[in-house]
Amino acid sequence: MQVSEDFNPADLKVLFNHIYEYKKGVRRMVLYTVNRKYLDFAVERLAHQGISYYVLSAGKNNVNLFFGRDECIDTVRCLIRCPLNQLTPEQDFILGTLLGYDVCVQCERYCGKVEAIGKMRLAVS
Repeated sequence: MQVSEDFNPADLKVLFNHIYEYKKGVRRMVLYTVNRKYLDFAVERLAHQGISYYVLSAGKNNVNLFFGRDECIDTVRCLIRCPLNQLTPEQDFILGTLLGYDVCVQCERYCGKVEAIGKMRLAVS
């Protein structure tokens, strides 16, 4: 696919940097949120390089493009089938861990989400 004139070079630089980091082993998996108009280009680039990916809608104009090691992408395919803002605390924790986020921060985030859900349930009761 040719890069057309309406492509934003900054968006493509982010994609290229993510691919570079993945190929160098800095990341096992990447989450790249991108405008739908860049999706075909991004997917073609990943496919050409033999990198596994999974696409999930992120609203009207954007998509979440996960890419990386086969094991990670297979797990994301099984785990996530809804918008990211609708993930359970457990799904959110697993996703953050797969993306390489700090485990202690993920633990704090998980506990905060579980506590918030508990408070909402008490308020409804």
